[in-house]
Amino acid sequence: MPQSYIKRILDARIYDVAVETPLDYARFLSKRLGNNIMLKREDLQPVFSFKIRGAYNKLRQLPEAEKARGVIAASAGNHAQGLALSAQALRVKATIVMPRTTPAIKVEAVKFRGARVILHGDTYDEASTHAQKLVKEKGLTYIHPYDDPDVIAGQGTVAMEILRQYNKPIDAIFVPVGGGGLCAGVAAYIKYVRPETKVFAVEPEDAACLKAALDKGRRVTLPQVGIFADGVAVAQIGKETFRVLKETVDGVITANTDEICAAIKDVFEDTRAINEPAGALALAGLKKYVEDSGCENQTLIAINSGANTNFDRLRYISERTEIGEKREAILAVTIPEKPGAYKSFLKDLGKHNITEFNYRYADDDKARIFVGIQVSPDQQDRLEMVERLKSKDYQVVDMTDNEMAKLHIRHMVGGHAPQVDNELVIRFEFPERPGALLNFLNQMAGRWNISMFHYRNHGSAYGRVLVGMQVSKKERGEFKQFLKELNYPFWDETDNEAYQFFLG
Repeated sequence: MPQSYIKRILDARIYDVAVETPLDYARFLSKRLGNNIMLKREDLQPVFSFKIRGAYNKLRQLPEAEKARGVIAASAGNHAQGLALSAQALRVKATIVMPRTTPAIKVEAVKFRGARVILHGDTYDEASTHAQKLVKEKGLTYIHPYDDPDVIAGQGTVAMEILRQYNKPIDAIFVPVGGGGLCAGVAAYIKYVRPETKVFAVEPEDAACLKAALDKGRRVTLPQVGIFADGVAVAQIGKETFRVLKETVDGVITANTDEICAAIKDVFEDTRAINEPAGALALAGLKKYVEDSGCENQTLIAINSGANTNFDRLRYISERTEIGEKREAILAVTIPEKPGAYKSFLKDLGKHNITEFNYRYADDDKARIFVGIQVSPDQQDRLEMVERLKSKDYQVVDMTDNEMAKLHIRHMVGGHAPQVDNELVIRFEFPERPGALLNFLNQMAGRWNISMFHYRNHGSAYGRVLVGMQVSKKERGEFKQFLKELNYPFWDETDNEAYQFFLG
């Protein structure tokens, strides 16, 4: 039973390396959302993440013989740094296996703490498999990032601090979930001490392994996970964490990339701190809860779990924020190809500001524009604007929720290519490392003509590519087999209206 964690959490001795982080009142958010919003600032830990708590608690519980042999973990980020600092403090040799795609800033941070770093594979799973191999070969002790009672108990000290710091009624606490260690520890403690307080798990829409498990009544493995919020990009919830969470959480809330980006901005505006995507996930869930429930004057707490993000990702985060806040609409609009047409469009648009405008001449009759328009957070404003434009005989397609349009098309609006036939459009994600794009092209080249290509990297571990390829109908079966053998996540976007509207 989860009650068994209470003594473990109370006995956790973590403050040799961890700090008691503040519970900050978010004054701007509170005013805007009409509730008492507070942020638990785990981004202020020495390794900029709560992971130090569980790693240290686990390490100090190990028998001396196991400490002497050394410890090992597989991690692409926060657990690696937490374990490295813990091992340094306890004078234990630590080896961290990290995917080769891990950003250099994280690799150097782990080395700085004195741990040995081994770069292996492109994914966490490949790194984890290699770590388990070294466990058998070297007799090292594996320190799991979340699915371990001592790790869970260490993370549960976050809840103990919250209740000590705020002794008034708390309506709900929002906790980010990857493998579930933090949420299991927090939920076990909160539900024992303050059962009336709701605990909501928050996951990215494209990595919702806890939600999938609760829906099925058993742990399942997601066929694919999104990697934007890399700190919570886990395909299967932990065995022990699921045992605890299915008895303690009051629900699961999912947030998309745009909502997470908007939450990063919210944290910045209230604290001047920049969270990583996983770090702002709980706040994204809190905002969604307020919107869906219509609650007012409640005390709501979000755990800001970490701030280990690459500086070069900020451009992408900023770009997506306005959409996440529902302050920008992305529209594809057909206007007459004649002088004064754009001016007339702006008049018909009314008082809305233009945030982006992309256009290229296509033919003598009609022009198709890709336009970003500032709207109020009230979704009704966007819907009314679209209907108003349609009533004035504009052909309008709302692409605000079209992922391909936001990732690629907004940077590619350049007109149609009527001479290109049999074009298939595929969107890929592939592991990002030096030479990765060249390797990708080498695997694709020589069999079918590439008719369109757009590549973007946002400082993350994965590159994103949109490719047009000319494939005759009789070769479609062979092409499908090729995609399968390529072994990269892909989406067929040939029928996507953004492509059809601007490039098809």
